[in-house]
Amino acid sequence: MLAAYGLRDAELLARHTGFSLDASGLTAIAPAPSAAALAAGDALRRKLGHYLGATFHFEGEWFWGLDRLSFLEERLAPFRRSDAPGGFIAPRREIKLEPVRRAETPPLLEAFISFRSPYTYLAIDRLVKLASHYGADLRLRFVLPMVMRGLPVPLAKRIYIVRDCKREAERLGLPFGRISDPVGAGAERGLSVLHHAIREGLGPQFAASFLQGVFAEGMNAASKTGLMRMAQRAGLSRAQVRNALGDPSWREVAEENREAMFTGGVWGVPAFRVQGGDLLWGQDRLWAIEDELRAACEKA
Repeated sequence: MLAAYGLRDAELLARHTGFSLDASGLTAIAPAPSAAALAAGDALRRKLGHYLGATFHFEGEWFWGLDRLSFLEERLAPFRRSDAPGGFIAPRREIKLEPVRRAETPPLLEAFISFRSPYTYLAIDRLVKLASHYGADLRLRFVLPMVMRGLPVPLAKRIYIVRDCKREAERLGLPFGRISDPVGAGAERGLSVLHHAIREGLGPQFAASFLQGVFAEGMNAASKTGLMRMAQRAGLSRAQVRNALGDPSWREVAEENREAMFTGGVWGVPAFRVQGGDLLWGQDRLWAIEDELRAACEKA
């Protein structure tokens, strides 16, 4: 991909990654880097502000994995060679909602979600659209946020996630950035209400309202006013919210969902599964979930 944009930093690329560009413009793997080269690469990555491998850095912006190559290509577009093929080398894959015959028995669509996950916020609207379009039975399976389950989230990761979600939200046309972190009481109160909202058939509505509130509108989910506003615009009454807050049974359900998620080989959210199949992690996999929903409808 780099060759298509005529970049002239092959020596720097080889020095820091162990790759080089051959005469045909293709990447060729160089000899395995030494321990010193690996240490130097780790140090450079930390200095530039990231926490994982398989990432690309260009002019102060990070691009994690294959799912972000389209953003990188947009940044590299001014450097495109005049003789390079048109179009993106790594185009973004997105849901299409094409016409399909609905199955007589609705396919089950499970979604493992967290109320502290901005990626869940990015996914919830498209998730609901997928379920509606394909006539799927959407089952929201909530879990506690990672840090409330004892899993560490380093500062570099938190910073990258917020910046990445802002970039994704702009692409999707979603508001994002006025964040009121619901960690702790906010998440617990929200999940207790979600547990009852699901029983009332209003789970997706409340989940969408809550996530928009904490990630785009700065609503304090730990406050009575903030939570009530999120609940009421989802169609829940004050009495329903009060009853939910007095019922601790949501904790058992959250733990059951966590165990099911781990059994499925996934540790984080959002994650999705169709008809008891494989769990697919990340809002970037919704196109694959659509493929499975379409296949389930065509098979019926």
